[in-house]
Amino acid sequence: PLPDFAQIHRQATAACAGVRTLTAELSFSGRAGGRTLRGRAIAGFERPGFLRLEGVAPFGAPGFILAGGGDGATLLLPRDNRVLRDGRAEDILGALTGISLAPADLQAILTGCVASMPGAMGGRLHQRGWASIDLPGDATLYLERVGTGWRPRAARRPGWQIEYPAWQGAFPRDVRLRSVDPVLDVDLIAVVSQLEANVTIDPAAFTVTVPADALPFTLAELRDAGPLRA
Repeated sequence: PLPDFAQIHRQATAACAGVRTLTAELSFSGRAGGRTLRGRAIAGFERPGFLRLEGVAPFGAPGFILAGGGDGATLLLPRDNRVLRDGRAEDILGALTGISLAPADLQAILTGCVASMPGAMGGRLHQRGWASIDLPGDATLYLERVGTGWRPRAARRPGWQIEYPAWQGAFPRDVRLRSVDPVLDVDLIAVVSQLEANVTIDPAAFTVTVPADALPFTLAELRDAGPLRA
């Protein structure tokens, strides 16, 4: 008889499925749109769809601050004193890094759940102790048997391939995200450290204090300056 794939999925994703809030430091490296990307960011997430990303500079003001959720995200470039208001978080993130993902989806990927609304829709067993679980939104999670349990090792979702080469406790330590579209040419590895789950985050963290003299700019201008510029 086939195993209960829903039970396998619940066991493998129990930790990330229970994450309501998340803070972490991300050290990322790789490429996007033919350009090399490398840096660090302080990240905060809160369900159902809020985020704060603050680019850490070697010294002085942050490289960028992106905060908000849904259609109400704001990007501030403190060093240039420029601001982009009321954009979609995934559009802004895509222009910055090439990764156009909503906050909830990005949180799910960083914690190993892959999909923001996970739920096993089917599954298959493979050789050498591997299994795959079908998730909503045409996503698939690939699991490796570890002892008596299962651990996420890779995944795919429309447009993206994900790998989890290393874990630290209940959460991934390394997350590799690659675009299927060769035009995007995104291949980034994020090393996740100082992760804390279900801590209280001040709601003010998901807003940006914008200087009164900050100059506005548009998403099109950000795309022109970003890694995917034409």
